[in-house]
Parts: sequence; structure tokens; C-alpha cells
Amino acid sequence: MKDYEVYSSLKVPKNSKVIVRLDGRAFHQLARDLELVKPYDENFYGVISKVCEDLFKEFSPLFIYSFSDEISLIFDNIPFDGRIEKINSVIASFTGASFVIHYGNVFKKPPAFDSRVIPIQDEDILKYFKWRQDESWRNCVNSHGISYLKSKYPNNEANDKIKGMKLNEIHELLFQNGINLNDIETYKKRGIGIYRKDKKIVGFNKKENKNQTSYRSYVYTDWQLPIFSKDFFKIIGVIK
Repeated sequence: MKDYEVYSSLKVPKNSKVIVRLDGRAFHQLARDLELVKPYDENFYGVISKVCEDLFKEFSPLFIYSFSDEISLIFDNIPFDGRIEKINSVIASFTGASFVIHYGNVFKKPPAFDSRVIPIQDEDILKYFKWRQDESWRNCVNSHGISYLKSKYPNNEANDKIKGMKLNEIHELLFQNGINLNDIETYKKRGIGIYRKDKKIVGFNKKENKNQTSYRSYVYTDWQLPIFSKDFFKIIGVIK
């Protein structure tokens, strides 16, 4: 019967980094069930950040990027010997379980995440994360736009009004009504990142009778991400 497991030996290509992207399944309904605050629920983002920290500590990626209910992990040392079935199933199930633990709520329906594996070369890493960060900005503008319109019009009318509007038009609509997106928290515009940083530690060396400096790495959650650039990914060690 083992022969029927035709996908069990499918692996990612050798000698390439891999991105695993997770998306919350039916989280629009979940947001309604949990009565999340619109356009951004700070508690939800706090939970997602904890989920990302759990993922980082469990699977040791180079970097994690998240906005809304989407999480991207990039790996150099690929887990599970590169087996795609294992990568997708274990990481997605771990993410759902972590979300439930940190949210600490009674759910009408168990929350779940889907997962996909994306092999990627170094020259395309910036393109990928810039693409996702641009999507974070679009999500920010649209979320604030529909939230504002729904505060003024019935839901159906608000939905009709925002259809076909360009990002700059929504941005201008908000600005004309006292909402300047430049003033909102950075993570709402650019997402959050999780990576390792070095912490400086000064201790006293008794043998040499002097202070001694060392560095220890720790998992850092960045709520003030810059606009992604090649320099950023070099600094955090994702590309050389």
C-alpha cells in the first residue's frame, strides 16, 4: 500500500532557498465570528506576531514576514529533508495550533492555514518580499477606505463606492476626510518581520581581571520595518 503514496517522495529542488507561504483559511468569516475591530485589530496582530515567533523558534527560518493573516518563511536549511508533503502539512498545522493557543478564545469553527512551497533564487528574494510588502500597503489602503465608507454609508453602498477606485483615489478620499495614512503605525503599512539580531553582552573575566564583550543572538520581532531593499536583506543575513 506504500506505493499508493505517490507524492510522499516529492522534494524541493536542491541548492535553492525555499519560501513557505501560509494563508488563513476563510479568515473573513473568522474576523466576523471574533468581532475583530476594523480596519485593524491590534490584538489579532499581537497574536499573529506570537505565532510567527513560535514558527521561528520551531523551524529556524532565515526570516519571517507577515501582514494580515499571511505569513512567509524563507529557509536556507530546509526542514524535513525537503519533503513537500511534510513541509506543508506540519508547518500549516503547527501554525493553526499556535494561533488557537495564543488567541485563547472559543471558536465557532477551528481556524486553519493553507501552505505552499516556493523555491527561490537569491536574485528573486527581494522581488518576492517587495511584492508581498506592496500587497500589505494595498491591504492597508483598502481596509481603511472600506472602513471609512462603511462609517458613512450602508455596507452595500460602501462596497459599490470602493469598487474600481485606485489606491491613490482611496488615499486622497481618506486624506480629504482627516485620515492621513502616513501617520498610522508602520506595521499596518509594511507588515512585521521576525529575524535574529545580536545582543551585546559585557561581562567580567575573572582570569584576566577585565571586562569582556560578547554577542548573543536572539529572536527579534520588527514592528518598524523599512521599505524592503537589498541592503536590508544583506544586513539580516538572508542574501550575501
